[in-house]
Amino acid sequence: MIRSALLLALLGAMPLSHAAPAHSAPDLTTVSERSGFQATGRYDEVVKLCAAFARAYPKAVKCIEFGRTPEDRPMLALVATTSGAFTPQAASKAGLPVTLIQGGIHAGEIDGKDAGFLALREILEGRLARGALDKQVLLFVPVFNVDGHERFQKWNRPNQRGPVEMGWRTTAQNFNLNRDYVKADSPEMQAMLALVNKWDPLTYVDLHVTDGAKFQHDVSIQVEPVYSADPEFRQAGLALRDKVIADITRQGSTPQSYYMSFAKTDDPQSGFVDGVSDPRFSTGYFPLRNRMAMLVETHSWKDYPTRVRITHNSVISVLEQVAQNGKAWQQAAASADARARQLAGTPVALSYKTTEKTKMVDFNGYEYTRTPSEVSGILMTRYDESKPQVWRVPLRDEVVADLEVTAPRAGYIVPAAHAAMVAAKLTQHGIAFRKLDKALEGVDTETFRADKATFGATSFESHQRLTVEGGWKREPRSVGRGALFVPVAQPKARLVMAMLEPQAPDSLLAWGLFNNAFEPKEYMEEYVAEDVAREQMAADPALAAEFKRRVESDPAFAKNAHKRLEFFARRHASWDERLNLYPVLRTDVAP
Repeated sequence: MIRSALLLALLGAMPLSHAAPAHSAPDLTTVSERSGFQATGRYDEVVKLCAAFARAYPKAVKCIEFGRTPEDRPMLALVATTSGAFTPQAASKAGLPVTLIQGGIHAGEIDGKDAGFLALREILEGRLARGALDKQVLLFVPVFNVDGHERFQKWNRPNQRGPVEMGWRTTAQNFNLNRDYVKADSPEMQAMLALVNKWDPLTYVDLHVTDGAKFQHDVSIQVEPVYSADPEFRQAGLALRDKVIADITRQGSTPQSYYMSFAKTDDPQSGFVDGVSDPRFSTGYFPLRNRMAMLVETHSWKDYPTRVRITHNSVISVLEQVAQNGKAWQQAAASADARARQLAGTPVALSYKTTEKTKMVDFNGYEYTRTPSEVSGILMTRYDESKPQVWRVPLRDEVVADLEVTAPRAGYIVPAAHAAMVAAKLTQHGIAFRKLDKALEGVDTETFRADKATFGATSFESHQRLTVEGGWKREPRSVGRGALFVPVAQPKARLVMAMLEPQAPDSLLAWGLFNNAFEPKEYMEEYVAEDVAREQMAADPALAAEFKRRVESDPAFAKNAHKRLEFFARRHASWDERLNLYPVLRTDVAP
């Protein structure tokens, strides 16, 4: 195939000749490569290539199926290593770090699939990253969101230049997989977590294409832990981020280490805000397991050949860096695991915020105008890509802990009524727990009663979310047989707290899995409540005086008949003492 000089220039250092064994070379090129990186193939190409790589390099590649999608398509991964360690057990015994690189979590953003196949072929041919697969195991998932990939048509991404056709952002069940890491509703995420639990990757690389404005920068490389999770392990995350940025900068890219979305929508002068994603996202989730996560976001307004080249270079860089530094980073992760076992009774950050502290940075943009739109009525930004311009804009990148909660001294107790649901979720994440085989009376626990519970006004990712205000208080409770004990002394202690602390941003409570506990079910008819109120005030003059003061001092209460009657209903024997009681307990002593 004849390629234009322009295409060759765009691909730059990416070798495109086929140096694999002659009998296998035709099978290992992609539709994308053969089209000059204008198109991308359908999923049947992934199925064929996965098998073809394994046939062409039987001592270096295995093709595995790790799940099935709701539309019954195979979820495939290529296990690539020249070490012979093709199982999790063999990799662990050999002390090899595992690098998991995934494409197509948002299947319209498909650069990672084509870049990953090309990079893998060149590594196996010995042309790039020589020896890297001797020192690690690569798990390459070309497409995570397989069903979404097959919702295939033009303009699924109207603010993205190429390929000609592409897949869809969400799954066949309309789940956004990059909001599903903790709640793990989708079969696809459940399969991915099972793969992760088996292989325990040191580094998880999530390949995307960003949305947003038009500017010259071509990619952002974000890694956690850098601001979050174990403070000492952040040094490994920072090293990975900085080394990859340095590598691809030498190859002509202009990366940034923050997500390049304006602080105020569509306003370049508002600048940028760095931060930490919540655990529903890949980069927020894996640091809670004491593992590194990298988000590669190529810029949607760069053309497809350019984006594939940059993604390819990033993949090669990650593999080279893990080959060079993986042993040290493995030790850092193991040390973080050990420290996590000691978190009991110490403050643990469950969310983070970016302060208002700013610094001015030079950002490579284009000339633009902002004028009122006759369509929307708002200011519309128009960019002139023929006129590069350096923007002097603010960057907020000081990130600090926001919600901090002291870890329980022993762990959490989940009563039997909720044990099955919680056990399933804990198992999905590989979290240790045990079931109690006998009832316990009068256990000294901490309970959380919500002073205020607010349900989300709309559905989000198929859930009605819940936020609560309140705090933990000591209270003896009886615990029935079949309850769960979830110790905090385990490597995934931060993930345990992220799931079970009620005010954590992606806790099981926040995702609405305990909504029933915050919904009143029993009630007292108003005419009965009227009599109960009078009886209580007659029997207790102090209560009558308290009610009178409340009516006189609280206008909202005074105008709310329901609240006035509830004042007395709460003091009646029929009041449900479990209402607004979070059905998970904390304990200082392991039962």
